[in-house]
Amino acid sequence: MTRPRGFARATVISGLAISLVILPGAVLNGQSEGQPRRLTRAALEDKIRGGWAGQMIGVSFGAPTEFQSNGRLIEGALPWAPGRVSEALHQDDLYVDMTFAAVMDTVGLDATIDDYAEAFRISKYPLWHANAAARRLLNQGVKAPLSGDPRNNIHANDIDFQIESDFIGLMTPGLPQESNRYCSLVGHVMNHGDGVYGGMFFGGMYSAAFFEREASRIVEAGLATIPAASGYAGIVRDAVALWKKYPSDWRRAWTELGAKWDRDDACTDGASKAFNIDARLNGAYVALGLLYGGGDFGRTLDITTRFGQDSDCNPSSAAGIVGVMLGYSGIPEAYKAGIPSLADTRFDFTEYSFNAITQSTIARALKVIVRAGGRVDGDTIIIPLQAPLPAPLEQWDMGTPVARLDAGDPAWTFTGGWATEAGWNGVGVSERKTSTTGGNAATFAFDGTAVALAGRMSQDGGRADVFVDGTAAGTLDAYIPVRTFDNDLWHRDGLRAGPHTVRVVTREDANPQSAGKRITFDVGIVYRAR
Repeated sequence: MTRPRGFARATVISGLAISLVILPGAVLNGQSEGQPRRLTRAALEDKIRGGWAGQMIGVSFGAPTEFQSNGRLIEGALPWAPGRVSEALHQDDLYVDMTFAAVMDTVGLDATIDDYAEAFRISKYPLWHANAAARRLLNQGVKAPLSGDPRNNIHANDIDFQIESDFIGLMTPGLPQESNRYCSLVGHVMNHGDGVYGGMFFGGMYSAAFFEREASRIVEAGLATIPAASGYAGIVRDAVALWKKYPSDWRRAWTELGAKWDRDDACTDGASKAFNIDARLNGAYVALGLLYGGGDFGRTLDITTRFGQDSDCNPSSAAGIVGVMLGYSGIPEAYKAGIPSLADTRFDFTEYSFNAITQSTIARALKVIVRAGGRVDGDTIIIPLQAPLPAPLEQWDMGTPVARLDAGDPAWTFTGGWATEAGWNGVGVSERKTSTTGGNAATFAFDGTAVALAGRMSQDGGRADVFVDGTAAGTLDAYIPVRTFDNDLWHRDGLRAGPHTVRVVTREDANPQSAGKRITFDVGIVYRAR
């Protein structure tokens, strides 16, 4: 299958001036535009510590509301108690970051995409969406970056790398080009295009926050790291425009942003439903939270959480960025009071505690600074001035989901030994079909330009041959490693507009790691080109 690609380098966004705020005892004097920036080592540590603390506080603050409010604002009280920050020790927003940080700490800064992919492949924590699809594909022998490529991974535009990129921004102070370089390597393990740009946008904002105290400039600096023609850049520009139009009305900005962008999620879990895990929408919520928060830690937390959808990941990153801006010393005590008592407790699935990841990040940051042409002069860290440069353009669009048809719908035809079971389609009880032997066939008829067949994947998943309009179109493999949760059995886009059929024939063989030959279909999702 041929997929259009756009790899022409976008025009550099010029005229961006990242202003420098002189902080007593932190940023040293004697600098002007074009000159290297300077930090004391104490200031660097305070800001990195603030970034990790902000993430911990943000994810714990928003955890009770995660995906509990989709397409609507969260109203009412959002209580906080400092002891709740212990929730962060068990959150993928943090421990997945640390998988890749550990690769850098063991293999080094020259680690390859294969190094990151292998660490991810053998990881033991639960995963969903683009992360789960990537781990599944890597265990099937698909190499990165194809593990994040939309030809194989329908979740390529999902939020996954965006919520795992914070550690890169924290190790690239004032160095957005270095941030983009590491983001491209790590991000393409599980994402593509706008899914990778989410991590670059966040990394660019973290990098800028080391030297900037104005939220709007931080957002603009992050925006300058991604191609202007991308969908991600488009939604961030809209967010900034709405903030300027309604400078004191974040509710109205949220409403108008959602009216344009909170729809047509291609993800098999979000298509035709209120659930939206797209990187673009959730990233724009972070941008709006930062803009309306205006550098106030508590206000940023509150607003970003109230936007809903991924309402623990979003305040985690927003609070992490503000934590760098303010430094750990500037985070209000009411939010950080629970951290000292657990500062040496390890995060799940890692060798890192809060103190350990802070020191690890400082060490990596110093190496990155020196590699970029900076130097450490006693207690003074000299960082070369580095303007943001947009990444090359790559875009993918599955189209608009127009139908979501359960396995009991007349669009499906099943022949052979299929069992009928009750399933859950995300809204209510539906019909699903399961085969556990070879030689059974399922046909799905639809009218559109793209299709996804979703169902149960398991450790006893089987294989099937797939045919589109009578032509062989590859193999479906329903085996998935333990603690890995995905339902994208097979998908295809780029079809001519009109009626099509997908025929699936179960096979007698299975993945060598599988304990069976189970194939279960829940739903067929139909898309049409925009």
